[in-house]
Amino acid sequence: MNAILAIARKDLRIEWRTRTLLARVVPFALLVLVLFAVALDSEPLLLRAAAGLVWLAMLFAAMLLVQRSFDVETADHALDSLLSFVSSPSKVFFGKALSMFVQLFALAVVLLGAAVVLYGARVDGDGVVLLVTVLITATIGLSVVGTLYGVVVANMSGRDSLLPLLALPVLAPLLIGAARATEAALGSDTIDLANGWAWVALLVTYAVVFGSAGAVAFAPLAQSDS
Repeated sequence: MNAILAIARKDLRIEWRTRTLLARVVPFALLVLVLFAVALDSEPLLLRAAAGLVWLAMLFAAMLLVQRSFDVETADHALDSLLSFVSSPSKVFFGKALSMFVQLFALAVVLLGAAVVLYGARVDGDGVVLLVTVLITATIGLSVVGTLYGVVVANMSGRDSLLPLLALPVLAPLLIGAARATEAALGSDTIDLANGWAWVALLVTYAVVFGSAGAVAFAPLAQSDS
C-alpha cells in the first residue's frame, strides 16, 4: 500500500506543478458543457440530458488526463525505471489509477456544479447518497480502464488517436450506467432511485472486473511496451 500511495503522490505532485487539470482539462470539459447548452437550447431537454452530458464530458476529459499521465512515464523510459523499483507491477497500476481517480473525482464535482448552473439540475435529500456513490464507483471504473488502455498505447505511434478509439467502446457501458444512475439521483421522472441503485451495481461490477484485469495484465503490457 505504501508503494501504491507513493506512486499516486508522485503523479499528483507532477499534476500540481504542471497544472494540467486546471489549465487544460477543466476548461475543455466546461466548454463541452457550454457548447451542449448552446446546441440544445431547450431547458426541459437540457435538464433531462444533464446527467449524460456530464459523463460524456468526463469521458473526453479522461482521455486527456490518461494521455498526459503516460506521456510523462514514457519520456526517457521512466516507466521502466518505475517498474524496477516495485516488487509487483500491479502496484504501479493501482498507484496510477488512484491518482487518476483523485483528479477525475475533483473534475466530476466541478462538472456537476456546472450542470446545476447551466442546466438547472437539482438533487434532493434522497438522491445525495446515490449521487455520491455513483461519482465514486463510476470514477473508479473510468480510472482503471483509462490506466489499463493508457499502458496499451503508451509507446505506440499515433497514440493520441489510438487511445480514444480503443477505450471509448469499452467505456460505453460505464457511460450508460453512470448517466442513468445520475439521472435517478437528480430526480428524473423516467427512472426512480431503486433503478438508480441497480445501475450502481453494474458500475461496481465494471470497476471490479477491469480493476482485476488491469492488475493482471499491466505487467505483460508494460514489458511489451518497453
